[in-house]
Amino acid sequence: MDSNGLSDPYVKLHLLPGAKKSNKLRTKTIHKTLNPQWNETLTYHGVSGEDMLKKTLRLAVLDEDAFGFDFIGETRVPLNKLQENHRKQFNVCLEHQLPSEKEDDLMESDRGKILLSLKYSTSKQALIVGIVRCSALAAMDSNGFSDPYVKLYLKPDKDKKSKFKTVVKKKTLNPEYHEEFTYHIKHTEVAKKTLELTVWDRDIGKNDFIGGVQLGINSKGERLKHWFDALKYPDQKYERWHILSAELIPEV
Repeated sequence: MDSNGLSDPYVKLHLLPGAKKSNKLRTKTIHKTLNPQWNETLTYHGVSGEDMLKKTLRLAVLDEDAFGFDFIGETRVPLNKLQENHRKQFNVCLEHQLPSEKEDDLMESDRGKILLSLKYSTSKQALIVGIVRCSALAAMDSNGFSDPYVKLYLKPDKDKKSKFKTVVKKKTLNPEYHEEFTYHIKHTEVAKKTLELTVWDRDIGKNDFIGGVQLGINSKGERLKHWFDALKYPDQKYERWHILSAELIPEV
């Protein structure tokens, strides 16, 4: 693609359909070559069984330029061609740029997911909540990213002493936190509580609400199961992904 007869190639990955900015991964650029070797492993976190049936991995090879990039070619792999715990190698020809389906944009309103752990410690008489990471968060800033942090609130709590928050991670839609928060509370009292987790984009002035999730006895599906497991089997850590909702109205 360059006047020297070579290219500066890199590969950009994108799960379709999906919010464009949040699920793009890319390799490093290898300069001045037509036969690049990357030997890189890129990881998508929070891919569900349903995603494996419906989504397609798009791999686009691009030439890096001072003023952007040139498109070299692309290929697409439906995830349903893969088997669990089996590595599969593909040797394929690159195609011309395929038009992006309209469904690419269907999930732009998707708020993302959060991976959290729950454990009730009998020795400490405490509920330990771990905020592990978030994945594919909605972009709230003009640069296509967010500066996300997570707020925790164990309610009802009239004194609002149960409010915690993680550190802010700059310019990312896939932040990693690995932070734990401890609520000293009797086991019998935990069942009466609801854990509210909300993800925010830190801004000068007013912070933007990205999405939230609540876990408690009035929750449903995976959220209820996660809460129930942590209460029924104390002293074991349970880690699970939850989808963030924009519908949840956080208590400020």
